[in-house]
Amino acid sequence: MATTQTPTPHNGAKAGDIAETVLMPGDPLRAKYIAENFLKDAVCFNTVRNMLGYTGTYEGKRVSVMGGGMGMPSVGIYTYELYHFYGVKNIIRVGSAGGIADGVHTHDVIIAMGACTDSNYAAQYRLPGTFAPVADYGLLKKAVESAEEQ
Repeated sequence: MATTQTPTPHNGAKAGDIAETVLMPGDPLRAKYIAENFLKDAVCFNTVRNMLGYTGTYEGKRVSVMGGGMGMPSVGIYTYELYHFYGVKNIIRVGSAGGIADGVHTHDVIIAMGACTDSNYAAQYRLPGTFAPVADYGLLKKAVESAEEQ
């Protein structure tokens, strides 16, 4: 649930500047590229720490795109603030990802159903157990269908 604590220390947006759905590449310049090439009437809502964020429309739907940085600490800060202070409901990770697996090659499209880690990052928050987020099945299915059409 969004609060009135906006802007935050890491995001200069005001309440209402960010859409409920945010695309999140790691690189802020990739966010700028997506905004300039895919969104109509894109407006920059964040330049704090050069973590660029934009809101515009795609096929008539309001959507935002914002860089998340490198690694869990950076993306943890940005996603927390988006969910807790800006009313964001969906964050979709887009862009590249590192990994090693037989049969996966450069430029392959990977649509992940879930994610987990053996990192100790979450332990600092003294959370009970671990959390492995999974994708909304409807959104996952649409992503797969769209990729197959390409």
